[in-house]
Amino acid sequence: MNQNLMAWEISGILFIIAAGSLFHFIYPWTGGAPAAGIFFPVNESVWEHLKLGYWSVLVYAIIEYSFIGRGRPVFITAKAGGILVLQLFILGFFYGYHLFIHRNIFLLDIFSYIIGAVLCQVVSLIMLRRIRPSGGLIAAGIFFLVLHAALLVFFTFFPPKLPLFMDGRTKTYGMGRRI
Repeated sequence: MNQNLMAWEISGILFIIAAGSLFHFIYPWTGGAPAAGIFFPVNESVWEHLKLGYWSVLVYAIIEYSFIGRGRPVFITAKAGGILVLQLFILGFFYGYHLFIHRNIFLLDIFSYIIGAVLCQVVSLIMLRRIRPSGGLIAAGIFFLVLHAALLVFFTFFPPKLPLFMDGRTKTYGMGRRI
């Protein structure tokens, strides 16, 4: 069973990278449909790019759950933990290299997403193997997933005027509001 679990988590890395890469282009392909902005980045801000990881992990988790997650009460919590690590790594890596370089480097951004996807699945695997389920942990995982999705959607339509939410190229926020 553990080898099957590991195979699913490794496959998840590839899925998350491929889906995130595809998701990057869907909003423009829809002609900027507001409904697409719920799931896909509407601009080049760091915040909007967190959607790539969140939604690709969630889609894979739904698929994975139907095969191996049903008998694992901690499954949702493990996926929430993985997403949290992915998002924190991307944010930390991006702002870390910006402290020294003061500009975006596309290849570093891609690299951080790939490493974040790997860390996400490793954390998920560790949690699935080692965490004992409890009502509090399960509730915390569900709460995190719901809150994070709500914030991703809310701040797409009502972004604060903070650097995290600003598209550095166009100087716009969310669906296109200017500074």
